[in-house]
Amino acid sequence: MELNDANLQTLTEYLQKTLNPDPLVRRPAEKFLESVEGNQNYALLLLTTLEKSQDEVIRVCAAVTFKNYIKRNWRIVEDEPNKISDPDRTAIKANIVNLMLTSPEQIQKQLSDAISIIGREDFPQKWPDLLTEMVNRFQGGDFHIINGVLRTAHSLFKRYRHEFKSNELWMEIKLVLDTFAQPLTELFKATIDLCQTHATDVNALKVLFSSLTLISKLFYSLNFQDLPEFFEDNMETWMTHFHNLLTLDNKLLQTDDEEEAGLLELLKSQICDNAALYAQKYDEEFQPYLPRFVTAIWNLLVTTGQEVKYDLLVSNAIQFLASVCERPHYKHLFEDQNTLTSICEKVIVPNMEFRSADEEAFEDNSEEYIIRDLEGSDIDTRRRAACDLVRGLCKFFEGPVTAIFSGYVNSMLTEYAKNPSVNWKHKDAAIYLVTSLASKAQTQKHGITQANELVNLSEFFVNHILPDLRSPNVNEFPVLKSDAIKYVMTFRSQLPKEQLLETVPLLVAHLRAESTVQHTYAAHALERLFTMRGPNNSTLISAAEMAPFTEQLLNNLFNALAILGSSENEYIMKAIMRSFSLLQEAIVPYIPTLIGQLTHKLLQVSKNPSKPHFNHYLFESLCLSIRITCKANPVSVSSFEEALFPVFTEILQSDVQEFVPYVFQVMSLLLEIHTNNIPSSYMALFPHLLQPVLWERTGNIPPLVRLLQAYLEKGGATIASSAADKIPGLLGVFQKLIASKANDHQGFYLLNSIVEHMPPESITQYRKQIFILLFQRLQSSKTTKFLKSFMVFINLYCVKYGAIALQEIFDDIQPKMFGMVLEKIVIPEVQKVSGQVEKKICAVGITKILTECPAMMDTEYTKLWPLVLQALIGLFELPEDDSIPDDEHFIDIEDTPGYQTAFSQLAFAGKKEHDPIGDAVSNPKILLAQSLHKLSTACPGRVPSMLSTSLNTEALQFLQGYLQAASVQLV
Repeated sequence: MELNDANLQTLTEYLQKTLNPDPLVRRPAEKFLESVEGNQNYALLLLTTLEKSQDEVIRVCAAVTFKNYIKRNWRIVEDEPNKISDPDRTAIKANIVNLMLTSPEQIQKQLSDAISIIGREDFPQKWPDLLTEMVNRFQGGDFHIINGVLRTAHSLFKRYRHEFKSNELWMEIKLVLDTFAQPLTELFKATIDLCQTHATDVNALKVLFSSLTLISKLFYSLNFQDLPEFFEDNMETWMTHFHNLLTLDNKLLQTDDEEEAGLLELLKSQICDNAALYAQKYDEEFQPYLPRFVTAIWNLLVTTGQEVKYDLLVSNAIQFLASVCERPHYKHLFEDQNTLTSICEKVIVPNMEFRSADEEAFEDNSEEYIIRDLEGSDIDTRRRAACDLVRGLCKFFEGPVTAIFSGYVNSMLTEYAKNPSVNWKHKDAAIYLVTSLASKAQTQKHGITQANELVNLSEFFVNHILPDLRSPNVNEFPVLKSDAIKYVMTFRSQLPKEQLLETVPLLVAHLRAESTVQHTYAAHALERLFTMRGPNNSTLISAAEMAPFTEQLLNNLFNALAILGSSENEYIMKAIMRSFSLLQEAIVPYIPTLIGQLTHKLLQVSKNPSKPHFNHYLFESLCLSIRITCKANPVSVSSFEEALFPVFTEILQSDVQEFVPYVFQVMSLLLEIHTNNIPSSYMALFPHLLQPVLWERTGNIPPLVRLLQAYLEKGGATIASSAADKIPGLLGVFQKLIASKANDHQGFYLLNSIVEHMPPESITQYRKQIFILLFQRLQSSKTTKFLKSFMVFINLYCVKYGAIALQEIFDDIQPKMFGMVLEKIVIPEVQKVSGQVEKKICAVGITKILTECPAMMDTEYTKLWPLVLQALIGLFELPEDDSIPDDEHFIDIEDTPGYQTAFSQLAFAGKKEHDPIGDAVSNPKILLAQSLHKLSTACPGRVPSMLSTSLNTEALQFLQGYLQAASVQLV
């Protein structure tokens, strides 16, 4: 693609179309841009458009498209085509920093993100001058440019907060500090001076304070891994200014907005974070500064209002106190009873209250409320921070703190009892206090696993939680009912089973509640209870115990999906999946009705998939319905196909990328249930499964391979007779997969199924070419994973076609090749094979090579015979060799970059492990003994003499044991 006006014009037109709300216009435009993004200069055309276009909307659209293009394609993945040419990469890096710094803020943010994506891959080795170029821009004094640099540096360096320690990381951080720490400190001091100079200019202050916030964030990232020498030497400068900024109150920067945090709040929140980092990790060095920070932050807390805009600041300030109070060094600061009472009264209790803003979120923004409250993403909420502070204080002062709060809890509950409809928030705060007091340790799987001995959870449950759950009107006091459900969920591992069983029908009733939060919590609580394990590792609650409520449970769950706001509620769908899994055959009578509802839901969500978890659990529920029903009655598989195939056809024809891998998994499950030949409906689809475009997407590969394996298993003969022209296509897929280090094992799965299930004559003409492809790959890149798969394949081939056929095909490719494979691959590497079935295949195959291949007894291969036998005994007796050479890093599928739908394995579509040898050989050691006996009777005297001269004593002893177990002798 040339960089010319015509191409710029075309690109602009297509970008315009991608903004069209009509999918018939938008989708083709998106597809077109995707099809040309591999062309040289594509990225430069985008950058030129965002720089020169007169239309602001197009400029922003080009910036977003560019960033997403970089996100998908910048990382170079082995075996994957490199979509950005080297000249383009060089040109992008040469121009992007300047372009970013001179663009308006909206575009600057997109380009800054793109720089950090490129930086993550290329900085510092392939982009050594990036930092110098950025630091030089500090000198100009233009804060639009300086903030662009700071924003980019922040997105580049913030990964230091969660990277694992390594030498490479230290080297990179050292390089950054050498170049960046001094100029950053100078900029920090200069910016603070400018704030004083422009103390009355509100517009200047806004720019300067956003710079200070970014500088403070960079300080956090650069200090996270360890305390750098530079910052230790300059601690006085940084901490003095941080402390002054914490106590600063500039009226010009105060905002009237009650919701949105202002610049002053954002800066102070970040400084609280920085102080907490130093107090936690570098307490010795930070000790001289700590008391003044504790005082400043305490004053902040007692003078800051309850408005939402202060939430981040208050929660970070409380988190600072929480991190300080649980360090033994600072215990003395909190020992005084008056201090503890003051903290409880002035900081903890006020910040546990359910505010009107929380009530609004509960009613009008339930999804965000649930994510915050249930999934713990409420790190920035006052309640979570107050809860952490309670836990921190309990570490050293559990008795006094519990005593202080018990008084509060009792008075709150008394207030509530006086007038429940007015004072319900008092009870809400009391439940929250009890929960934070009682919780010591918790896990996602089990809820609270360690509780405060001083709190009687069971008694509180009976007196204050059960009454709310039992209340006949499920829609009254939804917040308190949600609290009660959450209490059951939180303390499920602490409450006795009888109490949990008592709550089950009550939770089922709460699924009917109008409040989204309430019925979501009820679904989530049931799902968590159903996963709990009893003493013998069976589920704590059995299907029999659920029998009285089964119908009500299924009805209420499916009806809840019809309540406004919950049509794609992932918690409800997960509870449906878990209910199916727990109830097993008890759901069979309801399936005819439920499958209709599930397929209808699938059709709806496939139009615009937006909730990945919901969709995943929906497919899991479909798999469970199929498995459970067909286990009892395999013939019913056809009724599922009738229900599902129309929707599947639509998904495949519309190419709903997120759903295609799921559809293939469910189809595999259905096809594997069939006992006879492949139904014609599947055969009609077969040619489409071989289309190269389907195999381009990483997420499709595992489910497609499994589906093709199911085709081969159920209808190898049908394919050979009625679709023989498709065999080259099938082998083409194998060839593509085998060339990729990430997917070569999938290629072997396919190849093994071809060898096992296709009639031998149908692939005779292709066999030699298959082996040549494998040898070419062995020569170009021999990885441990490939070797293991190759070993299993040649032994399966030997089991299927015989040892002579294996020896002949090797020697036909190149004379003496068979001996080379034994010597260079089988003997040294067989120990690496893992997996019971895989080891069995190798054992049976090698036994055949030893005892059914004349060339092993009468040619120059004979010298290898005892070594092969010794390797086989090693496979039986020695521990598995799981070492991997240092230079091999397997690419994790999750690691492949970009937008492509990653493959999500459906747990309930799982494939049973298949043993191609089956019952024909139950014990490979016995088979070896019997086969050696048979060989020795055919040529008496040879086998014992070969053993006595060449096998080591230990191996001989093991072999003796096999012969005794098989009751045979060698002659």
